[in-house]
Amino acid sequence: MPELPDITVYIAALDKRIMGAQLTGIRRQSPFLLRSVTPPLASAVGKKVVALRRLGKRIAIGLDDDLWLVLHLMIAGRLHWSDEQGAKIPQGKNGLAAFDF
Repeated sequence: MPELPDITVYIAALDKRIMGAQLTGIRRQSPFLLRSVTPPLASAVGKKVVALRRLGKRIAIGLDDDLWLVLHLMIAGRLHWSDEQGAKIPQGKNGLAAFDF
């Protein structure tokens, strides 16, 4: 499981890349990734990133209108960055979702 220093490094890297950026798309491979149905995931699209926080071992991405995306990386979880819009999501357990900014 990623440890707290890992989460802190992820947040610092995300801050440089997505703070103030607009979320233009979300693609998810597995229905089990989503833990909430209200509001719908699609309501996050078009919102601007206004905050990044660590919540325990979770990464919390704050969007406009007090909407939050919370990621838990689980065991050996990783984030992979690509500058290519609409980059293909890897198959299998290494590719659960993609967020386009």
